[in-house]
Amino acid sequence: MRYSRLFGKTTKTAPADETAKNAQLLLKAGFIYKEMAGVYAYLPLGLRVTEKIKQIIREEMNAVGGQEIIMTTLQRKELWEKTDRWSDEAVDIWFKAQLKNGSEVGLAWSHEEPITDMVKNYVGSYRDLPFCVYQFQNKLRNETRAKSGIMRTREFVMKDLYSYARNNEEHQVIYDAMTQAYLRIFDRVGLGEQTYFTFASGGAFTQFSHEFQTVTPAGEDTIYLYRAKRLAVNKEVLNDEVLAQLDLKREELEEVAASEVGNIFNFGTTKSEQLGLMFTDEDGKTKPVVLGSYGIGIGRLMGVIVEHYADERGIVWPKSVAPALVHIVSLKAKDEAMAERIEQIASSLHDELENLGIETIWDERDASAGEKFADADLIGIPLRLVVSEKTLKEDSVEWKLRSSTESRFVKLDDVLEEIEVYVSE
Repeated sequence: MRYSRLFGKTTKTAPADETAKNAQLLLKAGFIYKEMAGVYAYLPLGLRVTEKIKQIIREEMNAVGGQEIIMTTLQRKELWEKTDRWSDEAVDIWFKAQLKNGSEVGLAWSHEEPITDMVKNYVGSYRDLPFCVYQFQNKLRNETRAKSGIMRTREFVMKDLYSYARNNEEHQVIYDAMTQAYLRIFDRVGLGEQTYFTFASGGAFTQFSHEFQTVTPAGEDTIYLYRAKRLAVNKEVLNDEVLAQLDLKREELEEVAASEVGNIFNFGTTKSEQLGLMFTDEDGKTKPVVLGSYGIGIGRLMGVIVEHYADERGIVWPKSVAPALVHIVSLKAKDEAMAERIEQIASSLHDELENLGIETIWDERDASAGEKFADADLIGIPLRLVVSEKTLKEDSVEWKLRSSTESRFVKLDDVLEEIEVYVSE
């Protein structure tokens, strides 16, 4: 990828009403475009990051038996009426629309009802269970106040997985496996050490739930940590009963700000009973199916990564989710022959890396070194290679990690091998 051809360039300003650091940096760096409050488009660099995050999640969901599908955004009113979640009093974030025939539909904020109704067509016997299905799909939520940049929006992509089991014991096995899969996901995207399994309220979903909360000053939740057990309790459910259940003491807990990056819910048999999802067990008895629901907001996770790693110069992407791994910066030279050699070396390096499957951006613009370095810092790609008159005099490139202030020269003959080692680490 040549930077001059990239759709979406850096800018020095962000919308005046955008106060969240994640949105300011992503807008300035050309990753997202703000359509309106709480609604963002993802440009090529931003899409690359979200696809990396999705692939990590996909791999972990597949590893625990998830099968990927895609549901519809338009949803039938009568399904949600059966579970008492259609009214605005029960769920206050609905977007609703009227079809030309006068009937009313909902725009998906979640999918427990539609997917459970669909599953009725494929489950009859205990032999059809258990299974898990998941999707990456746009959710629309009519938030009273969208805030925190891409961490709380009115439109976003969510990974939502739904598990169906024959009994509570079977469900718990799936639930525990999903918990561990989520912890692996957050570790792989670079947030593992700061993310805690958290006891929380179920909100519009169920009475209680578990969240995965990442400690960050930008978080809008308050949680209480017990670091030794890697557990936390959300402030909204902190009481003596919960502390006793978790065998915790209030004085042992540390109050911190955090952002929810994932949640899991146990619906039990309630949804199945409401919607008529039954199966016949080995004894010929009819029983309701046990439902679990597991969500991760892709944009929210991306925003938390930005908040966690960014420094005073811009974004700092972990290798696992970076839009590219290498950012080549070629600098101008007054001597025409040297300028041609710089371009030839940079172009060759770019092509060789791409041929090796190592995603690379080459900033070949006719711009100053200061402008190029500032843009590279803002965009935040993990490894920057500078090709200039100074480096080529030593048959080298300058090697600098975005997470470090140090740099060093690497010989041209060695640079590809060193990059391959760096990528594989």
